[in-house]
Amino acid sequence: MNIERKDLLLYAVTDRNCLHGISLEDAVEQAILGGATCIQLREKAVDEGELINKAKKLIEVCHRYNVPFIINDDYEAALKCGADGVHVGIEDAPVAEIRRIAGRNFIIGATAKTIEQARLAESSGADYLGVGAVFPSPTKKNALRITPELLKEICGSVSIPAVAIGGITAENVKAIAGCGQSGIAVVSALFGAEDVRAAAEKLAEAAKAAL
Repeated sequence: MNIERKDLLLYAVTDRNCLHGISLEDAVEQAILGGATCIQLREKAVDEGELINKAKKLIEVCHRYNVPFIINDDYEAALKCGADGVHVGIEDAPVAEIRRIAGRNFIIGATAKTIEQARLAESSGADYLGVGAVFPSPTKKNALRITPELLKEICGSVSIPAVAIGGITAENVKAIAGCGQSGIAVVSALFGAEDVRAAAEKLAEAAKAAL
């Protein structure tokens, strides 16, 4: 599967620790029904076997709605379970190495905090960028802040699409309107909501307005 700009409008990154009494599978389905266009499974504290088991359940949900399913960090687990791709941070496996191993049809997203990192990710074979944190983030308290001006410069420095991430809500996303991002990536604003579907609907509308 290849990823298109429209698939990045509302990029949902899971956090099962902030769910309100529903399973992760149900939360992901509600997010998709509300307008999430891509799902990333982020699990930092499980072994590969458990990660793959969780991923397989979510793949079934995502593919039912033709939504790309991405795994955070672990490209080997992503390949083993049949995920559509992986998103890697700056200190994870190099994009070029993953591209060589996984082939052309495997989606690779890469984090970029500078123009140089963005250009390197693109030249190494990344399909999209995650740029942030654009606001203070409850999930990454020490993350380097990216100003709207730098976000715009990064997006304009590459031809691949980018999603803005970090502390984004339906209310504050207007502060990065017109910066060139193809969409927004959200965690707690979506999966921490009492009504995940309603939150997704609101976030999707806000993301469209910010384009």
